[in-house]
Amino acid sequence: MSAHPAHTIHHDHHHVGWDNALAPVMTIAPGTTLTFDCLDASGGQLTPDSTLADVVKFDFSKTNPVTGPVLIDGAAPGDAVKITLDSFAASGFGWTAVFPGFGLLTDQFPDPALHLWSYDKLRLTPAAFSPLGRVPLKPFAGTLGLALAEPGVHSVVPPRRVGGNLDIRDLSAGSTLYLPVEVAGGLFSVGDTHAAQGDGEICGTAIESPMAVTLTLDLIKNAQLPGPRFTTPGPVTRHLDEKGYEVTTGIGPDLMTSAREAVSRMIDLLAKTHHMAPVDAYMLCSVCGDLRISEIVDLPNWLVSFYFPRLVLE
Repeated sequence: MSAHPAHTIHHDHHHVGWDNALAPVMTIAPGTTLTFDCLDASGGQLTPDSTLADVVKFDFSKTNPVTGPVLIDGAAPGDAVKITLDSFAASGFGWTAVFPGFGLLTDQFPDPALHLWSYDKLRLTPAAFSPLGRVPLKPFAGTLGLALAEPGVHSVVPPRRVGGNLDIRDLSAGSTLYLPVEVAGGLFSVGDTHAAQGDGEICGTAIESPMAVTLTLDLIKNAQLPGPRFTTPGPVTRHLDEKGYEVTTGIGPDLMTSAREAVSRMIDLLAKTHHMAPVDAYMLCSVCGDLRISEIVDLPNWLVSFYFPRLVLE
């Protein structure tokens, strides 16, 4: 896809809360292509020289900065903004961390942990996790959103009906996202860029990585969209499928409990078969393993599966 950005918006133009009172960085016409220079989810607190001490003193008020906002001329409540993701220019640096009190298995992993990544930013070859394995990369933006109609500052952390921290790893180059407009101009921002992530982002972080995102913002009038939707240009797991998967399950009447069981059992399996520290298995599962609801109709128990790609450790 050939896109020629009209402007680049520097990461100095960022905010850490959705607020429809924010002044736009720029006003654009529908159909404009822009490049957004995005900070990582730490807002630059974690660097290639970081240690565990930086995780311990982490300032969560700086979490998930997004670059923007941009006002789309003519956008009005009831319309939809069409976001075509053209390309990602990766930085070559990333990090994955466990923060106490955050993640799917906070009770099992109460202590902080940090893994630093270095990868080829041009070829995007699989990034080494350890001598044991390498993770295929698939850059995407975790957070893409518009301003809410409700006044005041709203956290960037949870996903919302107007987008936000969606953490959908399939919103990669070539995909198109549609978001409902609730305020005049939409006020679009983007950030939380990742080099790779599994579906579920179970430890709370992916391969968090600063990068530039080139995208095109267009407008669909009177779309009356109830929430985000997106399309992909083709298969979404081809980078992981080559050697199949190891899969563990959780079964019971509560989906969250079943998800926790499926993930815990995979961590146990990886630790046992590959002599891996459980916390390393936890972080590795977060960047390349997928949680899936396999069955949700056979009362009284639902089944959740966790898929771990075999090629990572073979």
